[in-house]
Amino acid sequence: MDNLLGLPIGEDRVVGDLVSAEIVLGILLNVVAAFAILFVALMISGWVRRKLIRTATNNENLDLTLFSFLANILRYAILAMAFIFILNRFGIQTTSLVAVVGAAGLAIGLAMQGALSSIAAGVMLVIFRPFKIGDFVDVAGLMGTVKDISIVATELATVDNLQIIVPNAQVWGSPFTNYSTYDTRRAEWLFGVGYGADLAKAEQIIRDTVLSDPRALQEPAPFLQVNNLGDFSVDFLVRVWCNRTDLFAFQADMKRAVKEAFDANGIDIPFPTQTVIRQG
Repeated sequence: MDNLLGLPIGEDRVVGDLVSAEIVLGILLNVVAAFAILFVALMISGWVRRKLIRTATNNENLDLTLFSFLANILRYAILAMAFIFILNRFGIQTTSLVAVVGAAGLAIGLAMQGALSSIAAGVMLVIFRPFKIGDFVDVAGLMGTVKDISIVATELATVDNLQIIVPNAQVWGSPFTNYSTYDTRRAEWLFGVGYGADLAKAEQIIRDTVLSDPRALQEPAPFLQVNNLGDFSVDFLVRVWCNRTDLFAFQADMKRAVKEAFDANGIDIPFPTQTVIRQG
């Protein structure tokens, strides 16, 4: 007995089984190919990222921040191309997918305005480069060393080695201070002496103690003079330039050194006192 195709019923069943097997085999081959494409894309994107970062790290003339950002962009671009190849492998027309992606992108964009603003801010940070990896900065009221600048956030390490992740929108949208931009910084002290002290002698002690330190720079010229007549003391304002890497230790060391020099030379360092006058 024949079927509608003119084939015996047994042969028709065999043909159907062969077609089904061929379809299943095709799907399996596409799945294997998709995993292969994804694996190769991950390998290549990772290699490209590491290569660019290593190149910038080994060359002082290249900006590590910029190359790190470009490495991330290339990595995502390679993965996006792999995704398109996988879709084509399964017979999905990517041209018709553009409209769907566009509509979905609009909806997602409206729902993720904060994230998109961070992405835009990340691009601005990389283009204008107000700071780079390794700089010590104060951003959005947080201080730390820049460890990474990604497309959406900036990573800081505080002085006590805590990790802080700051969205780029907050970084770009608020004033920030880069303490690593210039090679020199100005150290400043306010030293008070008693009203009965020899001001010329006190000034000379401060000058000899601070300016004799090898960390003190002679240019720009140091500043030292009486700045204030306080309730309990005559205050000397001292400003001396030094290398930025020496600033904190230099300021701390000189406070102790001047105090010890005052003690050794009999210069009184006043402290708040009250005089009680009894009547009658």
